[in-house]
Amino acid sequence: MSQPSLSEALRGVVRRDLLLAMRHRSDVAMSIFFVVIVASLFPLGVGPEAAVLRMIGPGVLWVTALLACLLSLGRLFTADYLDGVLEQTALIPQSLAVLVIGKVFAHWVISGLPVVLLSPLLGLQFGLGGDSLGVLTLSLLLGTPTLSMIGGIGAALTLGLRGSGLLVALLVLPLFVPVLIFGAGAVTSSLAGIGSEANLSLLGACFMLSLAFAPWATAVALRIALE
Repeated sequence: MSQPSLSEALRGVVRRDLLLAMRHRSDVAMSIFFVVIVASLFPLGVGPEAAVLRMIGPGVLWVTALLACLLSLGRLFTADYLDGVLEQTALIPQSLAVLVIGKVFAHWVISGLPVVLLSPLLGLQFGLGGDSLGVLTLSLLLGTPTLSMIGGIGAALTLGLRGSGLLVALLVLPLFVPVLIFGAGAVTSSLAGIGSEANLSLLGACFMLSLAFAPWATAVALRIALE
């Protein structure tokens, strides 16, 4: 029987992870509810001042997206590690780094894509206009996959360790900070009327760098964890 091609193996990884996520809908719903609840409580707590809400809105929404990514990182490799699937995956002839991209993509679809889709609605609560909402959505579309790829490195480095959730946060939060600054800065610049192109370009650069290096770093960390 012939071995599956790399593209077939990649599609298989994505399909499997998405099917497993659909069997645990409560975990997926928890991340979505977290984003909606936190983003909705801030306007209630701060008050109805439109200028204040517009000023804090980009930062609040980006921090919420970052925390939602952190909440779901623990599920990225743990289940496969415990049931032996990860060890079998490391033995197949296809590149482990490319298969990591499939798992990270599935993670983003589950935890990052809902944030991107909900961002225009959540941004309305902070009084963001049409142009700012478009920049917010685009910045999250560029930034949330970067968060997932960087988070994958931390999840792999702490795989199998006690208290891995806290360790992941300590490892990846410093690396998340540039993405947070550029993402929130893009929306803030749009609100100030000075253009968001520079921040969006930096977000795109972060995405390309993480796509180039994060899967291979994650694959190396996984092999170390499996030894």
